[in-house]
Amino acid sequence: MTVVMGIVNVTPDSFSDGGRYLDPDIAIAHARALRAQGADLLDVGGESTRPGAERVAPRIEQQRVLPVVEVLASEGALVSIDTMNAATAVAAVRAGARLVNDVSGGLADPEMLAAVAETGADIALGHWRGPSREMYARADYADLAREVTAELRERVDAALSAGVHPERIVVDPGIGFGKRASQNWLTLRAVPEIVALAVPRSRGHEPQGVPHGGARRRGRSRPTGSRHRRHERAVGAGRCVGRARSRRSEHTRRARRGSRIHRGRGGPMTTVADRITLTGVRAVGFHGVYPDERRDGQEFVVDVTLHLSLRRAAETDDVADTVHYGELAERIVALVEGEPVDLLETVAQRIADDVLDDERVASVTVTVHKPQAPITVPFGDVSVTIERSRA
Repeated sequence: MTVVMGIVNVTPDSFSDGGRYLDPDIAIAHARALRAQGADLLDVGGESTRPGAERVAPRIEQQRVLPVVEVLASEGALVSIDTMNAATAVAAVRAGARLVNDVSGGLADPEMLAAVAETGADIALGHWRGPSREMYARADYADLAREVTAELRERVDAALSAGVHPERIVVDPGIGFGKRASQNWLTLRAVPEIVALAVPRSRGHEPQGVPHGGARRRGRSRPTGSRHRRHERAVGAGRCVGRARSRRSEHTRRARRGSRIHRGRGGPMTTVADRITLTGVRAVGFHGVYPDERRDGQEFVVDVTLHLSLRRAAETDDVADTVHYGELAERIVALVEGEPVDLLETVAQRIADDVLDDERVASVTVTVHKPQAPITVPFGDVSVTIERSRA
């Protein structure tokens, strides 16, 4: 059985839609739309777990999510609460949430597992190796599949010891958490092994299931020779759960898939009056010529301007007739978090090539900033700007 999860980020800073649904009324409307489009489970979160994100006080988190959870649950929706705070989990369950979705697997708050056990709610235990501000600091694996499996089994054992009923436990391999881009793909390939081994069966009982899927967050990069595809985070009791997408967004993806053309464009800029500009897209990458840059990573900031005709989109009011800037932002993040390279120029070219895969885009300007560059004199920023067209 497949269950579709709709993501409701009631946050100002989530990676793909930060700020769009911070207002509770807007978040509720968004959740209702997701449900109308087929979402079986609505996952409400009030704290971003994007790379580099700072923790949010439980009081603030609860102010964001509880009004949304309460309304959706009162309308009969199946609601999960995406939180790493035990107090928020308990409050959300009281407001009507049925599942606690803890990406840290109970590691961020030592009271989480016992608190959830008392509520009787289901819990999703994610594989995690530390908070978002140091997302990649522990992303070193000698045997990724074996280590992820063993660490998930430890979280299952901890939940059982805390009194969580085995049928209420779900495990999540944590795509995008504590894993670099290439490691996320390895984790996806290892899902059958994780499913087979993550749940200890020697006790005569086992959790309800081991759903799996891609991350709802960053950390996804195209494997060599293939086009980047968004994967969605799975979490749900014994079921594979994917994130709900709008029908228009799916239409846009189909249109893009049908319009791929040759990469590696250059030449003079094509003049088109209409444009879409996206600035300040932030992502952690491991690019640079120095070993510590490759080891520790740093934040990169990307600005893009797309030149294309927006006449048809203005006439039809249909996102399928334009570039979905939320999806564009996610692709930029995935490309920055892709395989390490030495130069900003190479990162910028990756992004330009991806943008120009959409034949509606006549030209693109890409600026990649490296504000933490290892420069020995005081400086404000360093950036590279490239301009590419399909000419």
